[in-house]
Order: sequence, then C-alpha cells, then structure tokens
Amino acid sequence: MSETRGTDAPEGHVADSHDVIRVHGARVNNLKDVSVEIPKRRLTVFTGVSGSGKSSLVFGTIAAESQRMINETYSAFVQSFMPSQARPEVDVLDGLTTAIIVDQERMGADPRSTVGTATDANAMLRILFSRLGQPHIGSSRAFSFNVASISGAGAVKIERAGRTIKERRSFNIVGGMCQRCEGRGSVTDIDLTQLYDDSKSLSEGAFTIPGWKSDSFWTVRVYAESGFVDPNKPIREFTKREMNDFLYKEPTKVKVEGVNLTYEGLIPKIQKSMLSKDREAMQPHIRAFVDRAVTFTTCPECDGTRLTELARSSKINGISIADACAMQLSDLADWVRGIEDSSVAPLLGKLQHTVDSFVEIGLGYLSLDRPSGTLSGGEAQRTKMIRHLGSSLTDVTYVFDEPTTGLHPHDIQRMNDLLLRLRDKGNTVLVVEHEPETIAIADHVVDLGPGAGTAGGAICYEGTIDGLRTADTVTGRHLDDRAALKTELRKPTGTLEIRGANTHNLQDVDVDVPLGVLCVVTGVAGSGKSSLLHGSVPPSEGVVSVDQTPIRGSRRSNPATYTGLLDPIRKAFAKANDVKPGLFSANSDGACPNCNGAGVVYTDLAMMAGVATTCDVCDGKRFQASVLDYHFGGRDISEVLAMPVAEAADFFGSGDARTPAAHKILQRLTDVGLGYLTLGQPLTTLSGGERQRLKLATHMGDKGGVYILDEPTTGLHLADVEQLLGLLDRLVDAGKSVIVIEHHQAVMAHADWIIDIGPGAGHDGGRVVFEGTPAALVTARSTLTAQHLASYVNA
Repeated sequence: MSETRGTDAPEGHVADSHDVIRVHGARVNNLKDVSVEIPKRRLTVFTGVSGSGKSSLVFGTIAAESQRMINETYSAFVQSFMPSQARPEVDVLDGLTTAIIVDQERMGADPRSTVGTATDANAMLRILFSRLGQPHIGSSRAFSFNVASISGAGAVKIERAGRTIKERRSFNIVGGMCQRCEGRGSVTDIDLTQLYDDSKSLSEGAFTIPGWKSDSFWTVRVYAESGFVDPNKPIREFTKREMNDFLYKEPTKVKVEGVNLTYEGLIPKIQKSMLSKDREAMQPHIRAFVDRAVTFTTCPECDGTRLTELARSSKINGISIADACAMQLSDLADWVRGIEDSSVAPLLGKLQHTVDSFVEIGLGYLSLDRPSGTLSGGEAQRTKMIRHLGSSLTDVTYVFDEPTTGLHPHDIQRMNDLLLRLRDKGNTVLVVEHEPETIAIADHVVDLGPGAGTAGGAICYEGTIDGLRTADTVTGRHLDDRAALKTELRKPTGTLEIRGANTHNLQDVDVDVPLGVLCVVTGVAGSGKSSLLHGSVPPSEGVVSVDQTPIRGSRRSNPATYTGLLDPIRKAFAKANDVKPGLFSANSDGACPNCNGAGVVYTDLAMMAGVATTCDVCDGKRFQASVLDYHFGGRDISEVLAMPVAEAADFFGSGDARTPAAHKILQRLTDVGLGYLTLGQPLTTLSGGERQRLKLATHMGDKGGVYILDEPTTGLHLADVEQLLGLLDRLVDAGKSVIVIEHHQAVMAHADWIIDIGPGAGHDGGRVVFEGTPAALVTARSTLTAQHLASYVNA
C-alpha cells in the first residue's frame, strides 16, 4: 500500500517544538523508522488494525520517553527506588510535555484496595465522619479498615531543661479495622485435609501442599526439625499443644543444622505465602489447590463492611461510613449534597466533585466498597480518569488506550465530551481508538498499518477525519461500515433456563437463553449483563466462559507456550531426531547457557536503566548451538518459532512436517485473526486485543457446547469485526451455542436473538427489558440499545 499523508493541520499550525511533538525514526517493536509530527493542544486519534503499531508509537515511544525524562529530574538516590526505563529506540523525539497515562491496566487485586481507596474518596469520607459523625469516636483513622487498634507503651525523646532525655509513655491508636477479618471483609476457612495426610508423620511425607517436598529445607524440614512436634509420629496423634504449635504458632526463631530459620504455624504460613497473592498470578496447580482447600465467607463480625462496630456506630444524618461506602455512587452524590455545614465546606465541595465525576463518567452504578480488582479494564481506566477531571494543570499530554472499551453507545458521547474538555483546557490529548464515534471528534488522525505485525509499523495517513474517509487505507475503507440486520435467522435447539437471578443488581430475573443460535446480551455498562451470565450460569463441563480476565505472561511466555502449541512441536522434533523433547524448550534443557534461554543478556546499571543486549553466544536464538543442528521439515526450532502463525499453519499442515495436533491449534489462532503473530513473540509485546483473542483461540479447543464470550470485539479494528462475526457463525454452525455480551452494533445486528438488560445501570438496571430478534428490537425502539441500533442500521 502506498503511504498517504494528509496535509490538513489546525489553523495557525507552525511545525516547531512549541506546537508539535516531533518523532523521527521510531523503531520500537514493529515500527519502521516512523516519523510523525503531532499537533499540541489538539485531540489526536491513532487508528489502525490490531498490532499495527499504535501502542508502540503512543505508549512505547512518546509516553515512555516523557516519563523517563521526568524520572531523570530526580536525584540518583531517588531514581534508585524507581522503575528504571530505557530510552525508546528513536532518533529524534522533542516537543514533549508531561505525559499522564490513563490505560486499561487492571487495578491491583489487593483485598484492601477498593474504588474508594483508589480515588481518595474514602480518605475524604473518613475526615468528614471524624468531624461530623455522632457520636464522635476519634480521628479519621478510627474509620479506616486499614488501621488496626493498638495499645501499648514506648520510649520517646523529649527536650527538657536543655537536655534530651528518654521518657516512657503509653499510646492508644484507635483504628477502624475489624479484628476478625483484618479489614478484608471476608474470612477464610481452610480444609486441613487438603494440607496434609494426618495418618502419616512429617518424616513420611504427610504434607500434600504443592511444592512441599519432604526434603525441602526451607519448608518441610523447618517443621520436622523445629522441636515443637515429633516428626516421626502421625499427625493425628499429636498432643493438643503439638497441634496448636503445628497449626497456629506465632513466628519463632529456630536453628536447623546450624542455620537460623523462622518457624511459623501452618495456617498463617499458608495465608501469607498463598492467600495474600493475586489469584490470577498463581500457577495453575497452585490456584487449583487454593480453590480446593480454601473457602471464603463474609466476615460474621463486621458483616463484610471491614469496619469495627465502633466505626459503624458513628453516623451523619442516620448514615454510617459503612452505609455510605455501600451506596451506589449516584445515591451517594445525593446524600453528600444534602449535608450542610460551613465548617467542612471545602471538604464537602471536593468530595461532591469526586462523586459527581463518577456519575458523569458513567460509573454511577459502582460503590466505594467495590474491590478494585473486580473492575473491568474499561472501568479501571475510567476510574483513573476521576482524579484528572478537576485538575487545573494545562499543557499536559493525556494518553488514553481505547477509552470507549466496555461502553454502550449511549455512554460514548459522554466519554467524547470528557476528552474534548481536557483538550479545551489547553492539553494535548492522544487517543488509541477503534470506535468510529470517537475517531470522528479528532482534530488530527494518524493511521498506522497497512497491516499488523511485520506487515505494519508505517504511517499510512495523517490529517483530518474527512481526509481519512477518502484515503485508501484499511481504516478509511471501513470507517463507515454498517452491518445489516440478518434476514435468515437460526432456530433455537433448546433453552438455558435462568430463574430468580439476583447476583449483584439483578432483580430476580427469569429468562430463557436460546441455545443453538448466536444470542447477544446487551445493555448499558453496569446494567447486569455479566452478572446474568457469569453470576447465574454455573460453570460446568459443557460451558466455556471466556471473560475479560487478562492473561499473564513473562518475557519467556509466547503464543506457542500459552496455547500448548509448543508441546506437539517439541515432540515432533524429538521423534524426528530421536532425542528428548526437553532439548527444544528454551526454558529447559535446550536453553543457551549464556542467556539462560532469554535471547538477551541484561546488564544492571543500578539507578540507571538497565541495558538488554542480544546474546552473542546464541545470537538471540535462545537455544544451544547443538540443538539447532536438529531439523524437522528442513527447519531448526528457532526458525519455527520465528514463523508467523499463518506460515506455520501451512508448514505443519502438509508435507513431511505435517503435525495434526500443531496444525489444529494454529488454525484456531488464524481463525481469530492472529495469523501475523510469530510463534515465539513474547506475550509482553501483545496488545490488549491480541491477548483477548489469544485467550479465545485457546478456549476454542475446550469440549463445550455453550460458549459465553464477554465483549470479544475489545481491541478489534473495524476490519476485524467482520472476521469475528464469521468465526462466531462457524462456531454456531458446528453445533455450538454462542452467547455474547457485547456493545458493538455490528454484533447486535448479526445476532439471531437479543436479550437487553436495563433500563439503566446499578439499581436502575438488573431487569430484562427486551427479548427477541434484532429486527423486532429496532422496530420497537423501546430501550436505549434499540434506539442506537436503529440509528446504526439506518445510517
């Protein structure tokens, strides 16, 4: 494709560092010496197919360099405590201003983190209750579920008569943390039978915890040789004291074979080593063990509020801080508005603005006690926006990653208004986006492509939205695409009955979900769509649920390892060469000894950014030289891992290299539009949309008759939506039942049946407001979804 450059620019535009961000020769990831000048104090939208290089240019180059340069303004001492960042691979990058990144990274899954703590709304509420709450119980920390109540005594240094002396004083800290659950809101019940076999002694290998081998010095032997229990006696014969020390003893120093170690009871040990970690970050076998061994229940002491009875006793207008945090934010806004007290007027004003911002940004259905780890990527991004909406900073560069993700068409206009407000305050707004309604408001458009991966990484168009419409680029050709309503609808083969669904905001919903067809569940964000399916349809052998939980992976993880593709490939190489499969894994026996299979060697430069250089032993191929002497189908293992998926599908699908097990997985990856990825490409370099489709491809191999997909168009370019619809059709035509939670009108129009949840969000939603065909929904125009779908198909 020939490169098209638009010549339009904002009026009065002058190409100097005061007016533009100038990028010359950017080569981050797949960018091919990209040069572009981005107008400042304008709204620029970056478009292109998934994997075209948008994020590499905006986040990996511009935003990364801005943040690196800001970090360099700190002292070397301070920098040593900050994440080190290498300079992006770019020749010239000037005209930068401070970049504020508002991305879709999920918020941490720490059980102590909530929507309230993540936005400072909790801190303001605590101060408010410490001033106005009756009865008065103390300072703001008395209302914090992260501060425990402590009493004690200690020595303090004081000046008296010109001398510094020590004086012992008592102290009493009144915190709001519930002692029973330690401020988590839930308690754990651990099934001891999953931790050990009480018919065996410790020396006989009684532990059944994954990774706790009988000869492990740091875990098992500290129990066996601590002196607190008899290692040669079956656990069921322990005395009462031995059992208490075995399960609950506080951390105690012990000496094992001359080494000082810490002994701790088994229950707190498991709680600290496993239960305090993010479940999704656990290895699959550890996660399965935790699911078997641990039951989480609402704390009976605080009823899940996380707070002490004292903290809950203090009220304002009959409402406790626990009540306030449990309120839907739209209701909390009304409650705050009803408080009148001049002594706290500035605080009330700030709190009111924060809560109103949630409502304005379409998150009024959330509550402050909602765990932050349960927010979707789109909800997390909009929550991060809250602190910037009232900012008086100007000439800042705001960087957004698909801010319309998870938004119903009804809510997109509100998001557009917020982006324009940030621009109108004199800021530069950079947005990576696929949504036509948001592309349409851009002052300037930069379209990357023409394809994805190695076929992308170039600027195909720069200019106005009108120019993009006439440009011969993939985005330009598809910008005004409209899917027509299906004329031939499939007939259901059965129904999935949901009765009395009341998860979260659902109001005892009864609905029959048709099977054997493409059923789309719609509704505004927060209406109850995910609650209806993920919360009401129990997981079973026949149900495959692909939600938006992000996949995780290190630099060593790639499509081949994540999908299981590497296993049949290794076996094929091993069989052809009569050697063991482990040789063909860069994470195992075949790894280059110099870089340990990483392909690069990292040099730590302390407070400066570390340097990664290509391994000069394996030349970045990650394997020992002797391993590369083994071939299969005329290729060595490094050459296979460097293949794009589409090429590998042909390679393993025919001829001497035919490997059916590998070809089947590769075909699924091609079906979801990932044919351009290389097999060995690190997962850390994939975009959000690519990771979502990788996950979908993996689950396509599951043996299930019902597929539940949560917004599969996330991160998809307009041109790729048509391919997704073809994939969904193939699944249904193969006898599967496909149920999709979706906002995209093209998917709605393509459905056989629509279930619309609403009419609004939070307690204004949670009901079925329409069931029927897309044509009937358009004709009725009785819901927000109906109105937007009608406008879409009639445009």
